[in-house]
Amino acid sequence: MRGKGKEKWKKEYEAYRLLLRSLPGTVTALFVLSVFAMNLLANKSITLPVSWLALDAGIVVSWFAFLSMDMLTKHFGPKAATQVSVTAIALNLLFCLLMYIGSRIPGVWGESYVPGSEALINTALDNTFGGTWYVLAGSTLAFAVSAVVNNFSNFGIGRLLRGNPDGVAAYILRSWISTALGQFVDNLVFALTVSHVFFGWTLLQCVSCALTGMVAELLCEMLFSGIGYAVCRRWKHEGVGAAYFACVRDGAEQDGAGR
Repeated sequence: MRGKGKEKWKKEYEAYRLLLRSLPGTVTALFVLSVFAMNLLANKSITLPVSWLALDAGIVVSWFAFLSMDMLTKHFGPKAATQVSVTAIALNLLFCLLMYIGSRIPGVWGESYVPGSEALINTALDNTFGGTWYVLAGSTLAFAVSAVVNNFSNFGIGRLLRGNPDGVAAYILRSWISTALGQFVDNLVFALTVSHVFFGWTLLQCVSCALTGMVAELLCEMLFSGIGYAVCRRWKHEGVGAAYFACVRDGAEQDGAGR
């Protein structure tokens, strides 16, 4: 039994390596950057004219992470998309650590040169770029949960669309619904674990933030869904990930034969 378990893990690791090698570089880079940027921008609350509505600046880039996951789920499947999401989270945590180390290096930020406020501003900039543990923990948890929700709901909806599952209408439907679900979960988990506990947001503000953030980010997804669909079609036409798919099929066949 141990031998079979070890062999299974070896196959999983090999498939994961092939997946990383198969990923288009531009989309992967932008995906990782969006995850890093939205965690940094989550430190800034947006000033709004109504007290019951609250948003953070992370919505500027978080939609791209979900657009990327929808593309990856459509082409590689939900398991692969989730593995890439976890990899992006790990890289984000690594660079957050490096940013923290950089913020603790003695020195002065260029923007802190304001007569009489240098020390205060410099400390504020160090704390912002160095990160706050509860903001990082909350955003990491929120994105991890929402990635699973987005990827597997996208796949599940796609399984229900039998007429033309590879058509543009099917892509748009599965992407928009899964993004709405994922974005709502992402915003709500972050609002409840961070904004409610540490910033004093009310439950109404948390829910309204989750809903309005979902709408704002979904509009961006709608705007660029055509590009996502075109990219997925090109990946399929060019055979992107052929080695990864072959490895997954071989593993499934061997598991079936073993049973």
